[in-house]
Amino acid sequence: MTTTGPLTNWAGSLAFGARAVHRPRAVDELQELVRRSDRVRALGSGHSFSTVGDTKGDLVLLDGLPTRIDIAPDARTVTVSAATRYAELAVALQAAGLALENLASLPHISVAGATATGTHGSGDGLRSLSAAVRSLDVVGADGELSTVTHPGAVVHLGGLGIVTALTLDVVPAFDVRQYVHVGLALADYPAHLDEIHAAGYSVSMFTDWGSGTGRVWVKQVGDGPTAAVPGARPADGPEHPVPGMPTVNCTPQLGVPGPWYERLPHFRPEFTPSSGAELQSEFLLPRAAASAAVAELRALGAQLAPVLHISEVRTVAADELWLSPSYGRASLAFHFTWKPDLAAVAPVLATVERALLPLGGRPHWGKLTLSGQAASSYERLPDFLALRRALDPAGKFGNRFTDALAGTEG
Repeated sequence: MTTTGPLTNWAGSLAFGARAVHRPRAVDELQELVRRSDRVRALGSGHSFSTVGDTKGDLVLLDGLPTRIDIAPDARTVTVSAATRYAELAVALQAAGLALENLASLPHISVAGATATGTHGSGDGLRSLSAAVRSLDVVGADGELSTVTHPGAVVHLGGLGIVTALTLDVVPAFDVRQYVHVGLALADYPAHLDEIHAAGYSVSMFTDWGSGTGRVWVKQVGDGPTAAVPGARPADGPEHPVPGMPTVNCTPQLGVPGPWYERLPHFRPEFTPSSGAELQSEFLLPRAAASAAVAELRALGAQLAPVLHISEVRTVAADELWLSPSYGRASLAFHFTWKPDLAAVAPVLATVERALLPLGGRPHWGKLTLSGQAASSYERLPDFLALRRALDPAGKFGNRFTDALAGTEG
């Protein structure tokens, strides 16, 4: 099926410029579309704020392909169709007594889109969602379907082909208890940062950088004692990461145990996540830069707070995926949920980039960034571009975003 008309990302901040939008109903239909197209891209759930998923050519929506959630006989992996959202995958895994090691804040996102851009959750010992990928089923430039296991191809930005299915590692299902701690003094945060982020299986710190205080989400596995958060006190009721938003949108707190997929995300899948009307940016820095980064952002607090809904700090373990923001290093991720006013946000974001990029900040591929030099922090980018030339010499799967990485425009 081919459709025409405007198509935007979920927040309405980006309009896609495709000449046509297609929703194939079978893989062979997709293969034929790829064969005859000179420029073609696949779009995930539309949760990116960058133009990574845009194209002036043919845009493919994969949610028309047959849904697939196949658990391997040894219960160590699951193979899923590309458009599968984490929320629906999680329910199927839980029913089989299985789980994913980690989830992002939003369970609404598609597996293929999230892993293609290096999306992550939080946890000192937890790698990005992309690191769970064992293999990809990909329609290549010639329209043929093949299975790819190359570590350089997992975080692929849509530039190597169109993924139809992914095989992911799974683990036994587990329960999680979620607590929120409030009143953290940001002045004391760097001194206790390692202890705070080690307080649970998954930990996030939220602040606006201007108030001088933060709130800490701690997600604990097992039935041990509630972890303490230095300098903060337990909340006496449910909290929303964005002050003033309804807490019913959030996953259960106050230590009530529940399945992993109902606690690791911050937001319930049946509600609009986060603020809704927003822009987002994120930069992943080496853990060694934590104190310097926090100091820079505290100094910018008066500029940040008026244009922010909220900022979140998370930790991510190192992986070996070439274009992963946490490639080769344990990372601290600084996420910014901006108010939907680009004219007001842009100068502040530029200031943030001048502060964080020299500290080794790598921008998340799916978030808003202004610096044309930001990708230089990805040291395996040249290797990825060589892989791209080998698999797609004519640049069929390119767009302005990926072509710019190679120093061209198109």
